[in-house]
Amino acid sequence: MAKKFIDVMDTSFRDGFQSIYGARVLMEDFFPALEAAKEAGIKHFEFGGGARFQSLYFYLNEDAFLMMDKFRKIVGEEANLQTLSRGINTVTLDTGSRELIDLHAKLFAKHGTTTIRNFDALNDVNNLKFSGECITKHGLKHEIVITLMDLPPNCFGAHDVAFYERILREILVAEIPFSSLCFKDASGTSNPEKIYQTIKMARSILPSQTHIRLHTHETAGVSIACYLAALEAGADGIDLAAAPVSGGTSQPDILTMMHAIKGKNYDFGLDLEKILKYEEVFKECMSNYFLPPESTMVSPLIPFSPMPGGALTANTQMMRDNNILDKFPEVIKAMREVVEKGGFGTSVTPVSQFYFQQAFNNVMFGKWKKIADGYGKMVLGYFGKTPVSPDEEIVKLAAEQLKLEPTTELAVDLADKDESKSLTYIKTLLEKEGLETSEENIFIAGACKEKGIAFLKGEAKVNVRKLSTMPKPISADENKFTVSVNGNKYHVELHAGFDKDVNVKNIQKIPQNEIPNENAIEAGISGNVFKILVKENDAIKAGQVVMILEAMKMEIEVQATKDGIIEQICVQTGDAVSEGSALAIYKD
Repeated sequence: MAKKFIDVMDTSFRDGFQSIYGARVLMEDFFPALEAAKEAGIKHFEFGGGARFQSLYFYLNEDAFLMMDKFRKIVGEEANLQTLSRGINTVTLDTGSRELIDLHAKLFAKHGTTTIRNFDALNDVNNLKFSGECITKHGLKHEIVITLMDLPPNCFGAHDVAFYERILREILVAEIPFSSLCFKDASGTSNPEKIYQTIKMARSILPSQTHIRLHTHETAGVSIACYLAALEAGADGIDLAAAPVSGGTSQPDILTMMHAIKGKNYDFGLDLEKILKYEEVFKECMSNYFLPPESTMVSPLIPFSPMPGGALTANTQMMRDNNILDKFPEVIKAMREVVEKGGFGTSVTPVSQFYFQQAFNNVMFGKWKKIADGYGKMVLGYFGKTPVSPDEEIVKLAAEQLKLEPTTELAVDLADKDESKSLTYIKTLLEKEGLETSEENIFIAGACKEKGIAFLKGEAKVNVRKLSTMPKPISADENKFTVSVNGNKYHVELHAGFDKDVNVKNIQKIPQNEIPNENAIEAGISGNVFKILVKENDAIKAGQVVMILEAMKMEIEVQATKDGIIEQICVQTGDAVSEGSALAIYKD
């Protein structure tokens, strides 16, 4: 009896990059590995969308559409190239207008996509209907998604088999066109028995020829068991990755899973030796990239605080950039309460980012003292209906702090009312900058806003962590220096710490910029200067927003501490600043 063929999608070049390197991998660095993957016989790739759209403009100074075109040219016309879309958010963290959602499907079809995997983190079917119709209209295969996770202990009301059956039946009643169904567990927290029962449920409801697959991560350590459970229940496909972007926060390794199905009635149609060769080439391609240690780990805490693998390293990389990585354990611990009170949206982008941002704020500013914009809008209903009602007190706080009322209006209808999300408005922004108003440029500016326009103007910067550009450890001889004073040269040897025999005559702390603290407007958090809203000699009032910092994909307002006149602006747009840094100085 012939073994059942199981379709394997190689996620290495999308989710693998996102989960291991925070999505920051330059195209020319990985293309040789892609060639090797093609030679190994892989024909189904995840190649774009998700965080691998914005990240190219934010961190790599690369055009995602150009990358997609080059990718297609390498693998040929027969390959199934798949992208990831977040329903009405498409490839952004914000909701898009119907115009932007349609343009997303049109352009991704133009630039080599075969299939779009389309999910909504809240499992609100209303957010899948129009986006799914656009994907199908433009000739693409629509892989509709039900998002999964296990809830923290003692939480109930969603994310069980009955909940997933309800969502599937709502999809069918809504008559959303789709060619396949994926159950997507971005945090890897679903237990194997639930996976088995969920796949069995879907198989019993859908026509027998419907392609059903599972996507999960190794973050919580149960991915292999979940994949085996899914296959036993009748799944037709699974997602795997190749080393060095497999395991840990990513998908299980292709070779590992091939080992796991030995003796079973499944066939991936892949050759072990060829995959082994592909992984050797891939490791060489990535040998100069900094491998975050947390990306290779399995965490027993993830089922309590379901942080997706694809978000975990993206956030730790940003925390490294801002020199606050020491806060990460506290933030993960704080995330549990944020999930419990947020309405049980699935921890996958953008909701996972909302969870992380709110946990981050709770750690940095005090518990619930500062409601993150995305989290607040989510509990207020601006992204759709959460699986269960959020905590009433949190809803009240969000309404007060964001100055918004709760809503039950469809998220896409709200987006259509926002003029800044119309194609006409975005086109006007491009015209003001003297930029071409092609459909690609309109979508880049609409999806990436100021950073997209900066890219189009040639102002984007590359921020990739490579070993060759990172500071080197100090060797034994690097604490010895030759110092010249008034023409005389002296040998000086520096040592860490204080020697008890040194006679210190005087110690005086010099405030930053040699200005007393009461005359400085300081950064309350490490980040980058996103916008400067005042000029030197401006008169300002206490509480007035004078600057906006960007940290952890959030815009954080910096407010004036008192009335006064600005004597000096100490920073420029784009500067990295540390907590406590002087941003502006008052006149005495």
